[in-house]
Amino acid sequence: FLHSRLRTATLRHDADGQATLLNLLLRNYLHYNLYDQAEKLVSKSVFPEQSNNNEWARYLYYTGRIKAIQLEYSEARRTLTNALRKAPQHTAVGFKQTVHKLLIVVELLLGEIPDRLQFRQPSLKRSLMPYFLLTQAVRTGNLAKFNQVLDQFGEKFQTDGTYTLIIRLRHNVIKTGVRMISLSYSRISLADIAVKLQLDSPEDAEFIVAKAIRDGVIEASINHEKGYVQSKETMDIYGTREPQLAFHQRISFCLDIHNMSVKAMRFPPKSYNKDLESAEERREREQQDLEFAKEMAEDDDDSFP
Repeated sequence: FLHSRLRTATLRHDADGQATLLNLLLRNYLHYNLYDQAEKLVSKSVFPEQSNNNEWARYLYYTGRIKAIQLEYSEARRTLTNALRKAPQHTAVGFKQTVHKLLIVVELLLGEIPDRLQFRQPSLKRSLMPYFLLTQAVRTGNLAKFNQVLDQFGEKFQTDGTYTLIIRLRHNVIKTGVRMISLSYSRISLADIAVKLQLDSPEDAEFIVAKAIRDGVIEASINHEKGYVQSKETMDIYGTREPQLAFHQRISFCLDIHNMSVKAMRFPPKSYNKDLESAEERREREQQDLEFAKEMAEDDDDSFP
């Protein structure tokens, strides 16, 4: 039914109808976890540019959820940030709470720590408390605290639709823990790493450390015979491409804000300019009016004896 209505709205060039029906279809797909169908709908349809900001915000939020499930975290963060920007500033508190919850998890999956200020906003503080505790666990690499938060707020995460993504954070917590251990110890045994990360055996710790070395998370080497990890000297981060990538990301973000602000502005139609006279035409018309007024005054003077 909704698909037929969408076809009708598209043929009639009904922008408001297209936007509403697309959002209804995406909401229905995501409610039943049909992410493949939702992704196909997004890829094969074009959301009307002239739609109002409320419909745009909903569409960007649904798109962000789809991208997050499909492991496209950078794109998910971009669309969710734009959804918050399109949302009303002083209303729609529930919508902004929902978007913030998903955005926090996406940023954690990207290996970044969300800004602490968003947890302190009066309208968000209470609803984001579980996510604040989750952020603390990920930031410190505390696997025990992560499991505790997951057990305590698991039902709430499932209700929010973020539980599946939060489960993926376990690897990030372990990776952060390995990085913290590498920075704290120049040499540490695999058994101690297993105890600190609450792993089952030193063999599991060796596998995790080896994977962290391969992914470039830490600079270290493993001594298999003696069973310890030797950390290398910390290299200067300014000698890598990370600062350049960080600046590029921030500049791109600012350019996106500028482009979206320009698109959100309202300009008069081009036909409006046809009715406007140029400055030269206006001066010529005023000169003609002035000459006509002088002629009329002279005629009035001549008419008196």
